[in-house]
Amino acid sequence: MRTYFYAPSEPGRPPAPRPGLVLYSEIFQQTPPVRRLAFNFASAGYLVAVPEVYHAHEPAGCVLGYDDPGKNRGNALKQIIPMSDFDADARAAVDALKAHPGCTGSVGAVGICLGGHLAFRAALLPDVKAAACFYPTDIHSGTLGKGGSDSLARAKDVRGELLMVFGRQDPHVPREGRRLIYDTLTDAGVWFTWHEFNAAHAFLRDEGERYDPSAARSALGLATDLFRRAL
Repeated sequence: MRTYFYAPSEPGRPPAPRPGLVLYSEIFQQTPPVRRLAFNFASAGYLVAVPEVYHAHEPAGCVLGYDDPGKNRGNALKQIIPMSDFDADARAAVDALKAHPGCTGSVGAVGICLGGHLAFRAALLPDVKAAACFYPTDIHSGTLGKGGSDSLARAKDVRGELLMVFGRQDPHVPREGRRLIYDTLTDAGVWFTWHEFNAAHAFLRDEGERYDPSAARSALGLATDLFRRAL
């Protein structure tokens, strides 16, 4: 599983171990906006690992386009990968970060779209202390992966703190779906914060018509605050 690592650079100072973050991409893998998002978190003081979520089906380095063929391929792949494979990849990424000489051993997760759901799944691991899930898809419907997912049923297994961020104009996670997620997390006793913006799906992606710079700044600030507090 090809995984890209990003670390802070402070000229004139010796390298110091940092808390680690697994950053999960959209269905398109590591596009330029995802890479810039990794830079953003690395500049905030974290060792960031970006795994290729479709490594078993695409060659290393594959980036799908923000076009209809890319969307179709990405959406098809997310349906045929068993959830057990996604979970095993999360375990491998977290273990790689914890073993990295540039990491303190304290690990969190963050993701967007498909990656928001995968960050939620990573939070089921007891050593993930915090996860920021930006407009995570398929949690409310249980439709991620071959055979579906049990993410909401396993909400009680989350031990760290969650940040859940959504756009109200996101058709992929409608109001009823958001309500189901909120109520399930509350009933499971999960420690979480919840934020909704008047924004579309993918409002964090810093290119394209759905990008909302103001909402993105606020949302990334919330994530940075979470990781500073929890990691």
